Amino acid sequence: MAHRKKQATSEGDGVQRFDVSRFAPTNRRRLSAPALRTFLTIADLWGLTEEQRLLVLGCPARSTYHNWCKRVREHDAITLDVDVLLRISAVLGIHQALGVLFPDERSGVEWLTMPHGAIVFGGRPPLSLLTSGSQDGLLSVRRFLDGARGGLYMPPGSIDEAFEPYTDEELVFQ
Repeated sequence: MAHRKKQATSEGDGVQRFDVSRFAPTNRRRLSAPALRTFLTIADLWGLTEEQRLLVLGCPARSTYHNWCKRVREHDAITLDVDVLLRISAVLGIHQALGVLFPDERSGVEWLTMPHGAIVFGGRPPLSLLTSGSQDGLLSVRRFLDGARGGLYMPPGSIDEAFEPYTDEELVFQ
């Protein structure tokens, strides 16, 4: 068994590989309730509606969502899917980045709700991408903020400001 795990995590070249054991039900069960409780606190802070919360979590049924909430508030154990945990992880990362980048929580929430000129947001508030229902939307906001934390984001320059998206007629596939 140890040999199989080693094969899953390295290929003999000394490079650490992806370890699927971290997605085992016991690990997901250990993380799920605290993760969801933290998500609910952040969702309250951000003023997310129930619909937005469902979109962020990957569109579970309302009854499922309410069951999860009831159980974690009562400190019962739950086991969330990997997708839901990844989405919550992205929200935690976004919240952390906002805490680093802004002097107070109100300013971070304001940034989420104000239109933004970065290409990834297309002039819309980051919250609209975050609550689009797609995992990629969440991760795009997280990557943007991680880049900003690392000093990588620069406001659009004159070349970017003059950029006009291509139209369907200009795209040629061969």
